[in-house]
Order: sequence, then C-alpha cells, then structure tokens
Amino acid sequence: MARKCELCGKSTVYGHNVSHAKNRTRRTWFPNLVAVKTKIEGTVKTLKICTRCLKGNKIVKHV
Repeated sequence: MARKCELCGKSTVYGHNVSHAKNRTRRTWFPNLVAVKTKIEGTVKTLKICTRCLKGNKIVKHV
C-alpha cells in the first residue's frame, strides 16, 4: 500500500540534503501516517490518515 493519506492525499516528497559545502544527496520525506478505525456508512473500516487530518477532526475515530 502506498504511503499516502487517504483523506487529503498527502504523500512522499523528494528532495536533497544540502551540506555546508553545498554537497547534495537525495533524501525522502514521508508523511506521518497512522492507521485509524472509523465508521463509514455503518461499517467499520481502517484508514491510513496523516496526523494533521486526525488532529483537525476531519475524521471521527471508532471506539
């Protein structure tokens, strides 16, 4: 499964580490994803969502 938030679509970002001498090496930033159980249309589903969506109350956790 992809490293992607199922609500907002936030995914992996690529770039460079840049040293003081301006040497560049490839690096990757991953979104902070958590698996959350939620109730959607009467059924309990597990979604991978980013913590920003979870903190912003874009989804209600199933207890």
